[in-house]
Amino acid sequence: MARKTSKTTVQRSDNDNQATTLVNLCDGTRQPIQGKKVRIRILDGFQNMLFDNDKRAPTTVFRLPYRDNLQDNCTVLATADEYVDAGFTPVKLSLKAVAMVDLMLLPDDARFQFLSWNSVRKRDSVAAGFLALGSSDGEAQMHYEDLQKNKPAALASLLNLITAMETIQLPSRTPLDYFKLILWDDSLAQDRFVVYADKALLDQVRRAAADGEFAPEPNPGLFHPDATSSFKQIQFGEANVQFTFHEKDAKKIDGINCIKVEPDIDYYKDLGAHALLEVIPNTITHGLTDPKRVYVLRWIAGKHAGVPEFSPPYTLAP
Repeated sequence: MARKTSKTTVQRSDNDNQATTLVNLCDGTRQPIQGKKVRIRILDGFQNMLFDNDKRAPTTVFRLPYRDNLQDNCTVLATADEYVDAGFTPVKLSLKAVAMVDLMLLPDDARFQFLSWNSVRKRDSVAAGFLALGSSDGEAQMHYEDLQKNKPAALASLLNLITAMETIQLPSRTPLDYFKLILWDDSLAQDRFVVYADKALLDQVRRAAADGEFAPEPNPGLFHPDATSSFKQIQFGEANVQFTFHEKDAKKIDGINCIKVEPDIDYYKDLGAHALLEVIPNTITHGLTDPKRVYVLRWIAGKHAGVPEFSPPYTLAP
């Protein structure tokens, strides 16, 4: 008779099906928040609450159930007294790597803390050089200090855009290399500025769009009167740079054929979300995109994408 063989059953531990997530909290100075009690909420992809309790900033490690399906696309939210709420989605859980979540919580009364002009020149030569386009160093300092005093939100927006555009690699050079003249007038607002650029920039952005790095916006004149074309960066989930071209407004600068360009940063990548959640509310309330919010969204998006930290020459502090 054949002998019966014994069967060994190996039970999987619950820990074998748990993914690790690390949540790190910083403030508007881009430094870790120390010791603050923060409410952390984590929801899975089906909106089931996985965690809802207080933790001490700056860093907390979580072990969360891994399902190997859409439930693993989590949302992480953080709230604290006297701070503006922040969150990120999707945070994709994995058994192979730690899911890193960096969030920035701004104090409710956060104000712009700009570097002095001399400090900008020493620490951020790209921003200083760009601000001096078509003008002397003294004129650039005058423009910078005037905005700092009278239109701080517009200066913050300009610095956000310079810092973001510096990291965009077109087929040849960065967008900043094509700009020739900033318009220091009322067109410089807290959500955009206007510049004349070498018209070769349009070809560069079109080539980048063909490579899948930008998306053309249909009917650009709908949101930007007299615009002939517009392209939005699609690298991040939020706070992408958009270039809107006014090809009929052209001039020669230093022998180079230039066209008018409007760079701006939208909260949302999706055109429908941009229209419903940003453009329409701003039209109704006569509000403008908030550079503080752009600063937070771009910093969080960059951290999630693993690119160099978004660090314009200012911070936000009480």
